[in-house]
Amino acid sequence: MIIVEGWIRFAPGGLDKARAAAANLVAATRQEAGCISYTLSADLAEPDLLRIAEIWESEAAMQAHASAPHLAEFAGALRDFGVQGLNVKAYSGEFFRQLMGG
Repeated sequence: MIIVEGWIRFAPGGLDKARAAAANLVAATRQEAGCISYTLSADLAEPDLLRIAEIWESEAAMQAHASAPHLAEFAGALRDFGVQGLNVKAYSGEFFRQLMGG
């Protein structure tokens, strides 16, 4: 299992411009083979920060996503939304323990 965590920081108002494109990306990505979870969400404390949280069945599934046309379309549109920075990292998810809920 591969866990991806990251963020995209937009110029003021940029996240609002990106919402529709981000929603389209999420909907398409959740249909991909090997996608366990894929979430983009606005940070509650920083209004123009988009949080990224993904879980993939395998490295191969994550790599297939990296070449998906809907991801390329979103990445190409980022320049129109005033991106000021981004940071996305992948981690091995071999260890798993339920902490809360079920």
